Amino acid sequence: MRRLEVLDGLRGYFLVFMMLNHLTFAGGYLLVKFNHGELGYVQDAQGFVFLSGLLVGMVYARRMLKDGYAAGARKVRKRALEIYRYAAGCILTIIALGFVLTKSSTYWEPWLWKLSSHDPFYAIASLLLLYQPTYMDILPQYILYMLVSPPLIWLCVTGRGMWVAAASAVLWIATQLGMHYPLAGGIRGILDWIYEGEMFRTAFNVLGWQIVFMSGLVLGALTATRQIDWKKVITPDKTALVWASLALVLVFMTIRFGFTFGYLPEDVGERFASLDNRVEFSFIYLVNFMATGYLVAWMIMAGSTSHNRVVRALGNGVCWVFSLSFLRLIGRHSLQVYAWHVIVIYLLKGFEYHYGPFTEWTKTAIALLAVGSLAIPALYRERSSHFSRFSLPRRAAAPAANGKITNATVK
Repeated sequence: MRRLEVLDGLRGYFLVFMMLNHLTFAGGYLLVKFNHGELGYVQDAQGFVFLSGLLVGMVYARRMLKDGYAAGARKVRKRALEIYRYAAGCILTIIALGFVLTKSSTYWEPWLWKLSSHDPFYAIASLLLLYQPTYMDILPQYILYMLVSPPLIWLCVTGRGMWVAAASAVLWIATQLGMHYPLAGGIRGILDWIYEGEMFRTAFNVLGWQIVFMSGLVLGALTATRQIDWKKVITPDKTALVWASLALVLVFMTIRFGFTFGYLPEDVGERFASLDNRVEFSFIYLVNFMATGYLVAWMIMAGSTSHNRVVRALGNGVCWVFSLSFLRLIGRHSLQVYAWHVIVIYLLKGFEYHYGPFTEWTKTAIALLAVGSLAIPALYRERSSHFSRFSLPRRAAAPAANGKITNATVK
C-alpha cells in the first residue's frame, strides 16, 4: 500500500516535539514552551499512539483482504517482535552505558529508579517489559496492542468494526471507574512473591490508553476496506462538528491557561483537577484529543477547499507543515527514530550533569541539534537512495575494434 505522506509528516511532527519535551535542563528552557502541549491537554504521545493504530489498521487490513487472516496475523506478530527488539535494545544500551559513564547512577536515577543500581532482577523485569524506565515506556504499549490486534482487525475487515469500538469504549470506562485495580494488585502481588521490591512500573495504563490506539485501528481498517468514504464524511460544507470541536479546543485552552497564569476560580480548578489523570487517559484527555483530532483531520482533508478564504489559507498551511520533507523523513522510520531519541535524551542528561548548567542560548542550540539528529537513523536507513548519486557510474560491456570486450561507461 502506498504510504500517505501526510501521516508520515504527522508522526515526524510528534517525534520532534517528543524530543523537545523529553529533553531536560536545570531550570528548564524557553524553546520547550513553544508547542501545542502548552495549549491544552493534547500531547505528542497521544497523537503518536493514534497514528500507529491507524497505520496498523490500514496496512494489515489490506494484507488480510489480500492474503487472508493467517498471513496478516503473521505480519502483525512479526512487527511486534521487531518493536520488542528495539525496546530491549534501548534498555540494554542504557544499561551498558551505565557501566561506562561516570556517575550515571546519580543523574539517571530519577529516570531509571532502581534499575540505575545495576540490579540484575530489575534488568530482567525491564526486558520482560514489567519495569519500564522513563521514555522507554511507550514501546511496550505498542507490543501489547499489536499482539491483540489480529482478531480485532479481522472483525473490522468482516464488517464488525463497531464491536471493536464498543468493547474499547467499555474497557476505557471500566478503567476510569477503577475496575482494573484488582488486576494490577494481583500482578504486583505475584511479582512481590517472586522478588521483594517494586518490579512493576509503568507510565501508561494500557487499559486506558488502548482507546487511542484502537480508535485509530478501527478507522484505519475501515478506511482500507472502503467501509468509510472520507470524501463524504468530511467535506467543506459539513462544519457543525468543526465548530463544536473548535469550541471544545478553546475551552480546554482557556482552562490550561487558567492553571498556568492562576486566574481559574478555585472550585473550578479543583473540579477539573479531579478529572486530570494522564496515566489512565482520563476524560479531559480523551475529549480534548477527539476535538483536536477532528479539527486537524478536517483542516487536512477539507480545509484547503473551503469557501472561506481564511479557513482555506489555514488548511493549506496545515498541509504544508505536515508535508515538510524533514518531518516525512523521520516519520517514515518512526520506530528507529524513537529509539534513537531515547538514547540521545539519556546521553544529554549526562552531558549536562558534567558540563552544565548552560545558558539559554546554549540550551536552545543543544535542543535544535538534538532535533536535527533525528534525521541520522532515518538517513541511514535510506542511505541507498539518498547517496546513490555519489556512487561510481555503472559500466556495461561493449565490443572494441579489435574484437575484445571492454567496459564502456553508460551515460
